[in-house]
Amino acid sequence: MNTIPMRLTNLACLYLLIVAACAQRTHEEAMKDNAAKAHSPTYPIMKTNDEWKKQLTEEQYRVLREKGTERAFTGEYVDHHATGAYLCAACGLELFGSETKFESGTGWPSFYQPVAKSSVSVAADSSHGMQRDEVVCGRCGGIWAMCSMTAHNRPACATASIV
Repeated sequence: MNTIPMRLTNLACLYLLIVAACAQRTHEEAMKDNAAKAHSPTYPIMKTNDEWKKQLTEEQYRVLREKGTERAFTGEYVDHHATGAYLCAACGLELFGSETKFESGTGWPSFYQPVAKSSVSVAADSSHGMQRDEVVCGRCGGIWAMCSMTAHNRPACATASIV
C-alpha cells in the first residue's frame, strides 16, 4: 500500500477546502462592503480615519467621526453670544449663523436653521433607545449633532464640533 499518493491526495483535498473557505469568506466580506457603501453617502471631502485622526483633536475626532458628545453645559459655545458664523471643525464649512442660535435649555449650542440647505444633511438615528436626527456636515460628513425637538418644536443640537 502506497501511502505517499494517499497523503498527497489528502493534502490536496485539504488545500482545496481551505481555498474554497477563504474564497467564500472573501465573497461574503465583499458583499457586506458593497452593501455598506451603497448606504454610505459620499461627500466632497472624503478621508480615512487615520487622516481624520491626524487632523482633529482627540475630542473633535470622537464627536465628528464617532458620534460622541460633551456633557451638557460644558461646551465652549453654550454661552457664546458673539455675532458671526459657526464652522465645521473638520473642514471649515460655514454651518450656522449666530442669528439662528437660540437658548434651548439643553446645555448645548442650538440653532434653528443652517446657512444653506447644502451645509448640513439630516438622517434618522434611533441609537440609545430614543428617536433623534443626526445632523452632519454637508461637505465632509462630520457628525455635527444629534437633535431632538424642544418644547417649541425647534431642533436642539448638541456638539463639540464647531469652531
